[in-house]
Amino acid sequence: MGAMWLPFSKSKIPVVQLRGIIAARPGMLNYAGCAPVLERGFAIAKKSGKLVLAIESPGGSATQSDLIGQFIRRKAEKEKVEITAVIGDLGASGGYWLACAADNIFASRLSIVGSIGVVTEGFGLSDFIARHGIERRILTAGSNKRRNDIFAPRRAEDMAFTQGLLDEVHVIFKDWVRARRGARLTADEAQVFDGGYMLGERAKALGLIDGFGDVDQIVKALGGEKAKALWLKPRPPRGLWRLIFRNAAEAALDVAEERAAVLTLR
Repeated sequence: MGAMWLPFSKSKIPVVQLRGIIAARPGMLNYAGCAPVLERGFAIAKKSGKLVLAIESPGGSATQSDLIGQFIRRKAEKEKVEITAVIGDLGASGGYWLACAADNIFASRLSIVGSIGVVTEGFGLSDFIARHGIERRILTAGSNKRRNDIFAPRRAEDMAFTQGLLDEVHVIFKDWVRARRGARLTADEAQVFDGGYMLGERAKALGLIDGFGDVDQIVKALGGEKAKALWLKPRPPRGLWRLIFRNAAEAALDVAEERAAVLTLR
């Protein structure tokens, strides 16, 4: 008797979707939201030894990027799973940081890749409140407790302090890329680490990616022509609509304060 045909015998390669802005806030791409789905992906990948990361992200929090990237590497080394990242339209800054957690990186010729740099931004409203006769009352313990206060004039020492932080994070970012890409970085580092983004064609020439392909192509390359992608996506948080429609003024102030304090990879 010949072998029985089994309709579900095709190879399944787990594909974890990492999509969106990287931030600690609920509903964003972050460690808390990604860890469970990555755990599931690694559990499924034990059979094939392969896991694909489908990345679609402009970046965001440096801390969350590092937490997710380090988690992926720990699991990959423990479970002996080969990681392949596939960048869609966008895998820049923190998005590229995540891609570097993979053993190999693929993208489209027109994907936006790179942007290996760090930024922090905010607003300066000291002239605005003075012009409108607004008096701000605040008490602190510690001369630098309100460093980079958006309602106070900019101080030179605050700028120097923040620039130092940016430079430190940039060094860590560069070291991460060097460690993960190694000898595949083919060009002068000044072209790779200047913070600029580029298309996939140039990224390949500089060694930031290994080749071109979409998720379906990569899945078939890893598991054979009959292989199928098993998509895994982080679950949205409960009460998402309440988060979206919360008080607009409160949200705007949160963003202003956060931008003044958080170092982002964009």
